[in-house]
Amino acid sequence: MQPRYEYGDEVRVTRHVRNDGTYPGLEIGDHLVKRGSTGFVTSIGTFLQDQIIYGVHFLEADKLVGCREEELIPAVDPWVPSKFEFRDKVISKITLSLQGEVVVKPGDGAEIIKVIRDHPDGVHYHARFPGRTLLVPENALDFNPEYRDTSEPRVGQPS
Repeated sequence: MQPRYEYGDEVRVTRHVRNDGTYPGLEIGDHLVKRGSTGFVTSIGTFLQDQIIYGVHFLEADKLVGCREEELIPAVDPWVPSKFEFRDKVISKITLSLQGEVVVKPGDGAEIIKVIRDHPDGVHYHARFPGRTLLVPENALDFNPEYRDTSEPRVGQPS
């Protein structure tokens, strides 16, 4: 298990980071850093011997936060903002079908499993609907009002 980043590397966080209880002085669930923010690697460690954890100093927020490797990309990589992120609860705005069979109706709920920012047709998502995971374009989804997180508005989220 070799680290992808080194001390001093500038990285970008790909999801909102909240306090999991390890950040002192804030409540569990409080926002620490917004997705898209950049910072510099100040330490490299492991968690449970199978996850690399980077201490990243986010200068704009003036916070030193532990981030998993899969939450980071090089700061020089292109950044495409997205309306949704991993674990967001969404609903379909349209009917989705596979080989002529309707598999999702408007209003059916799903959970975002993965954000695909480099899709040739714009931002897409792996969305987990009951019984199946589908690749869905951003404009076909909306926030699920039953699960809306009102604590922090996001790009494209109604306030």
